[in-house]
Amino acid sequence: MADYLVFTLCATLAAMGDLAGHERRGTLTWPGRSAVLGLVAAALGIRREDQAGLTRLDALRVAVGVIDDGTPLRDYHTVQTIPSAAIRQPDSRPAAMAAAGRNINSVITLRDYRVGVVYPVALWGASFDGLAEALRRPVFTLYLGRKSCPLSAPPHPHEVEAANPMAALKQAGQPPFRPAGRIRFVASDERITPEDVIDSRNDVALDRGGWHFTSRQVYIHRPVEPPAASEGGSLGVAGGDLEGDTA
Repeated sequence: MADYLVFTLCATLAAMGDLAGHERRGTLTWPGRSAVLGLVAAALGIRREDQAGLTRLDALRVAVGVIDDGTPLRDYHTVQTIPSAAIRQPDSRPAAMAAAGRNINSVITLRDYRVGVVYPVALWGASFDGLAEALRRPVFTLYLGRKSCPLSAPPHPHEVEAANPMAALKQAGQPPFRPAGRIRFVASDERITPEDVIDSRNDVALDRGGWHFTSRQVYIHRPVEPPAASEGGSLGVAGGDLEGDTA
C-alpha cells in the first residue's frame, strides 16, 4: 500500500497541449504531466518564471485516468498580421495597423478543444504537504489548458491509501451534476499490470518560460473490469463536504 493524493479535473472546455503552430493549436485527449503539475503549481501560487519552485514538484509521480475525454470542438479565429515591409519599429500594434493601411494580411487560425471532460488524477512519490489545501483554495484560477477553460467543479483533493495508481484513481470523486462513469483508460508513470503498453509523450517541462519540453515514458493501462454502478462517488460525498471550496 502507498499514499496517494487524488483529485478530479472536470471542465466544460479543455485544451491539452499538442505541438503548437501559428495557424493551428491542437489538443490531445488527456492532460499530460506538464499540464497536471502546472495546475498544481498554479494552486500553490508558483509562477511560471519561478524555476526553483517548479523544480520542487518534479519528484511527484502522476497517473491520469479518463472517465470522459469529451467531444472535439474547433474554434476559428481571423488574425490580422502586418508585413514588416509595411512599417518598421511601430510604437504599438494600433499604430502599426493605422500606418499599414490596406497592407494587412488576414489568416484563419484554428483552436481545438475537448468538450465535457472528466479526468481523475493521482499523485505520489513525494510529500503532499499543503497540496490538498492549495487545490481547495488555489492562489491562481485553475484551468485545464487555456485560460478559456476553467474547471467546472472543485477538484476535491483528498489523500488515500491504495495498492497501485488504478486503485487510487477509483477513489477520486466524480462531479455530482453528471452520471457517474468508470475509468476507461489510465496513463501512468508507474506500470499497473504486466499487460500495460509503453508509450511516450512530450510533456516534461524543461523551461516553462520558453515552452521547452522533452519526452518521457508512460504506461498505458486499459481496465478490463465491467462497469459497476457502485464505482466512484460524487464530488462532495467521498472524502468530505465541499462547502466553501473553490475551483
